[in-house]
Amino acid sequence: QVQLVESGGGLVQAGGSLRLSCAASGSIFSISAMGWYRQAPGKQRELVARITSGGSTNYADSVKGRFTISRDNAKNTVYLQMNSLKPEDAADYYCNANRIFPPGDYWGKGTLVTVSS
Repeated sequence: QVQLVESGGGLVQAGGSLRLSCAASGSIFSISAMGWYRQAPGKQRELVARITSGGSTNYADSVKGRFTISRDNAKNTVYLQMNSLKPEDAADYYCNANRIFPPGDYWGKGTLVTVSS
């Protein structure tokens, strides 16, 4: 099993910044990729950013240039730096981890980001 614990959400004004953290523990040695997803009320969960074990990243078009995903392998932690936040970025943000062997897909409980206009 893999446990994921998110932190760093909160209330911020539009244009502000937040940094989310996701700490992984448990059987993490074969995690291939980790990512951040978000889900706003009434909307489907969507990929925000993803980073592979090799460091390759991809982002949703809506956050490119504003959000940066990074990982600290020594701390088993993935970060999402969010700058120039917009009201439409408000959502529950979830950390995700994909493990190769044994295969598994794991989720954190989420952290709420609220952006005031």
